[in-house]
Amino acid sequence: MWQRSRSHVRQVVEQMGLRPAVLCGGALLLSCLLVLALTLSYSRAKSVVVPARAPVRFFPTHVPVVDLFLGQQEQADLLCEGSDVCLLFYYAPWCARSVAAREHIQQVALRLAEEVQFVAVNCWWSQGRCRKQKNFYKYPVMHLYYRRFGPIEYKGPTIADYVESFIRRVLTPLTYLPSHTAVHNFISHHEQGVIGFFEFNSSPQPPGYVIFLSSALHALRRDSQGAVRFGVVTNLQVAEAISVREDDTVYLHRRFNSSLVFPRAERNFTPEAIIDWVYENRENVIRWILPMGTKSYSLEAELHKGPALLMFLPHNPLTASHHLLSEVADVVRRYHSCCWSHLQDDGLLPSLQPHSRFVSSGPACCQSLLLPGWRSESATTNASVGICELCLDRPLSLSKPCLCSALELEAVLDSYMSRVSVLVPPVCSSVQHTYSPFTRYSACCRRLQVTVARHCPLQADALAGLRCRTNRTLHFYLLDSQLAWPLARKLGALGSQSTLGNQSACTFSTIVDLGAETHYVLENIEKDSLVQPLGERFILNFSTPYSTLRRHLVGQRELHPPQSLIQEVTTHTFMDIVMDPERDVVLFYYTGWCGFCTVLNHVLLRLAMLFQGNGTLLVARVNVALNDLPWEFMVDHLPSVLFFPRHRKQMSVKFPENTATTLPNLVRFILQHTSHSARVHAAGPKSLLQAGSVLEAELRALQGEVLSLQQDRERLSKQLTALWHENRRLALHAYALQGQNAELQVQSGRLQTLYSEKSRQLAEAVRRLQELAAASQDILTENSLLKVLLRVLKEGQGFCTILSWAVILSKCV
Repeated sequence: MWQRSRSHVRQVVEQMGLRPAVLCGGALLLSCLLVLALTLSYSRAKSVVVPARAPVRFFPTHVPVVDLFLGQQEQADLLCEGSDVCLLFYYAPWCARSVAAREHIQQVALRLAEEVQFVAVNCWWSQGRCRKQKNFYKYPVMHLYYRRFGPIEYKGPTIADYVESFIRRVLTPLTYLPSHTAVHNFISHHEQGVIGFFEFNSSPQPPGYVIFLSSALHALRRDSQGAVRFGVVTNLQVAEAISVREDDTVYLHRRFNSSLVFPRAERNFTPEAIIDWVYENRENVIRWILPMGTKSYSLEAELHKGPALLMFLPHNPLTASHHLLSEVADVVRRYHSCCWSHLQDDGLLPSLQPHSRFVSSGPACCQSLLLPGWRSESATTNASVGICELCLDRPLSLSKPCLCSALELEAVLDSYMSRVSVLVPPVCSSVQHTYSPFTRYSACCRRLQVTVARHCPLQADALAGLRCRTNRTLHFYLLDSQLAWPLARKLGALGSQSTLGNQSACTFSTIVDLGAETHYVLENIEKDSLVQPLGERFILNFSTPYSTLRRHLVGQRELHPPQSLIQEVTTHTFMDIVMDPERDVVLFYYTGWCGFCTVLNHVLLRLAMLFQGNGTLLVARVNVALNDLPWEFMVDHLPSVLFFPRHRKQMSVKFPENTATTLPNLVRFILQHTSHSARVHAAGPKSLLQAGSVLEAELRALQGEVLSLQQDRERLSKQLTALWHENRRLALHAYALQGQNAELQVQSGRLQTLYSEKSRQLAEAVRRLQELAAASQDILTENSLLKVLLRVLKEGQGFCTILSWAVILSKCV
């Protein structure tokens, strides 16, 4: 049948090749028929796409949240325009994070419903306007609008307390400072403080104040944690406390360097310029790192900057600061305070900042000097030192900051010495330069009694100014233990997530040195001892050139392996098992992701079975991906095998890398080094030699078994080769039979066709023969009648008889 179809197709192609017009017409006709068939087929097919279900409310009806579950973005915009502060919560109903954040948003909405308009928008509904306008790659997304300023995206943890804290900062972006006490508290409680002075006498809302307010909102947009706080002063007397007298002045307070005033002559007074200036000149000595709930590289980027001290503390952004936070801030301040500036904060020295004595008309350069003439030491540890803070202030057009020469500072000191006596109580002087009416200089000197340790130079505090006296500078970071406790567990913290309610169990401190691939853990932490005194000693020990801190090793704490011939080793059991002086230990280094290590498991198991019952040799393994080891016991590649002989663990031997890791090679390696141990140690030489001879006999038996296995393998290989050839011959014969069978089937088809044709022809011949037989019968009948008629005529019968016979003949005919 197939052959006949092929022959018909071949004939059609030949005919169409002889007539190109017929060929084109046939191709066109076939194309039309194909398109028509496909159209009819697809028009009759039913749609297999199930329509999406209609969305439902995401928030309950009793919660003060406007739930636009149909994605009505235009209605959300109208609601935000009609309220002072609006929170837009974009969610996807299927998103697990959106479902988890729903409960926290409900709590915040119940607390701040009277102040904030809460709107939730289903931004996943395909027919909604939000899905068409927004292109979010994650959910949920929270945007805040403050009087049509926005959006301010919240990127912190989706927890009720943190969300509420951020919303309250947006509600009050500026802190009003009405008195000197408020300014002092604002500067003391916040690490980064920006104060703006604006007089509201001329207008109800000065233009500079609007720009400053917008700057505070821009800061929240850049940093949702609110590390930089903004305050506003409207009273000139209060502003003079920070040496600010001009209207529309922005003041940046810094603890370790001179505070700055926004240079309006050099930069445009715009919110973007103010924020850029603040972030360029701020002092970021301690930073909060909060997990965002998504994959983030923020912690890794900070750890690459250098050694980092990570402190996990309980933190509630809505309540007052934890007492540990103030202790941490004090330690960090003393650590970064250089050139005796920490003595000012402790009340030992008066404030020596130039702006506290005179109005600064330009940049000032200051330098602290230790006067040799004022220093006196006694037999005790008490000493008297003289400290002077020299400052030179010049107009902006004459110089740049911090370019004062030593001669100018020396002139300042000489002028001070000529005005006051070195023996009188401390005096501060601020005078105008004789030759330049636009230049002023000041000096403050005093005598200080300090206690000097015998083993260190003159210093009041060992931690003070340590950043400037060590090459191992630390970066300080704070983490909320409620959120980042899994990270603390990985770094070596004890206790689980359920034990965080205990105050002493939720604090943890560690130093991570990513460059040296080490980290240290502050151990033996008791309540309220995270910072003082253990924390200070922890920092001091790390900063010494030869640190006494021990590298913390992270390993599996609880391991209960099944009974096996191979001993599983962890970080905590390494010294007890491997370094046992009474046993030889074969240690196998592996990881779960190492494929070659998995291949060698059966070799290690056979090795353990071979030495089973030998109490002096132990086969063990360690997963180095889950268990840290001391540097001297680490390997450079996996898999690796190390042999630790007894009585001389310091002489461990590594299995050669260029040798195949097989059972005979491992046994030979072990026997080689155990026999050397027998020769070195005189204790029990006979037993060691006997054990060596037994092992050698077992090795020879194994070698014989290996030889017989090799012979069997060769014999089996020959048999497999013969079977392969026979299989190949049979396959070729089967292929030939298949060809013959195909030809026979073709011939059978032809014979069947010929038989059908012959049968048809034979049936046609039979039909014709039957017709001829019937005609012959009629002719014979007529012939018989004619013969009778002729006989009658010959006999001379009458005319009537002839007529009767004629009638009969006619009827017969």
